[in-house]
Amino acid sequence: MAGKRPVPAADWNGRHLRVTATPPSPDPRDRPARLTVGVVGAGRVGPALAASLSMAGHRPVAVSGVSDASRRRAAEMLPDVPVLTPDDVLARAELILLTVPDDALPGLVEGLVETGAVRPGQLLVHTSGRYGARVLDPALRAGALPLALHPAMTFTGTSVDVQRLAGCSFGVTAPEELRLAAEALVIEMGGEPEWIAEESRPLYHAALAIGSNHLVTLVAQAMELLRTAGVSAPDKMLGPLLGAALDNALRSGDAALTGPVARGDAGTVAAHVAELRRHAPAAVAGYLAMARTTADRALAGGLLKAELAEDLLGVLADGAGAANGGPANGGPANGGPANGGPANGGPADGSAS
Repeated sequence: MAGKRPVPAADWNGRHLRVTATPPSPDPRDRPARLTVGVVGAGRVGPALAASLSMAGHRPVAVSGVSDASRRRAAEMLPDVPVLTPDDVLARAELILLTVPDDALPGLVEGLVETGAVRPGQLLVHTSGRYGARVLDPALRAGALPLALHPAMTFTGTSVDVQRLAGCSFGVTAPEELRLAAEALVIEMGGEPEWIAEESRPLYHAALAIGSNHLVTLVAQAMELLRTAGVSAPDKMLGPLLGAALDNALRSGDAALTGPVARGDAGTVAAHVAELRRHAPAAVAGYLAMARTTADRALAGGLLKAELAEDLLGVLADGAGAANGGPANGGPANGGPANGGPANGGPADGSAS
């Protein structure tokens, strides 16, 4: 008996059923406009982005890295891709990823231009959150095509980073005529492009630092305090709590605020400050700063009642004065804001959720 033949796919074209053969999945490498990719700076970000572009059919051809850790990372995530000098990377590639620390980027760009490494028509992509496309102006004058693509993601320097790029937002800044090209590259890496104006890049980056970098500090500090309090597995205790708090904050903003500050429990906050002074004095300043910001936002949002705010703000001002080794230093009068904060309980420094 003859073996069964594959059943072709069928689709409805509006009048009758049309039977067609199922086409094979295309190889990404067969797509048009595939680019050779070079990475200058094999830190945690560059190899992950290059590996992601490789999955989309582009071809990493060279990487530069100075430290032993960078070279190991490049070998693990970009096997068989040679490690070369930055100038040689640019000589081999059409798309260059400049993945170096923010403060090193302007000098790197100027140096590459001065050595003649930048070629006309070369796509030059940096991943700094702080800078837009203007930092690449020296390369633009040399004929390069400047793009700023910043992944809003924390990186580990391992292959898991490539998976995390799926659905990751990228802050995109580029000349208007290159906007579509920039967004296309982000989509090929599995990301979601979010346009950021050149002048807004520092504020954009500050917001991400508050929400991500400072979160790590807060969580690590909370785990240390729980261990001091005798909790054997602080990560397990905090995990569900932090997950729920983050989800509620993303959904509801300030309306998700709970806890003694939002309720105006001045006595509880005073007890917190006293215990922190005894067991973790280095944590007091951070606690007071976050509690003050929380109180400002709770007042502005109507969550903290004005009649409860006066005692609470007094506790925070007294705590700040004691931390500075003196009196409250401009503490609130009649519940007003301390240290130049907003009047009438408005949020400080224009901070957002």
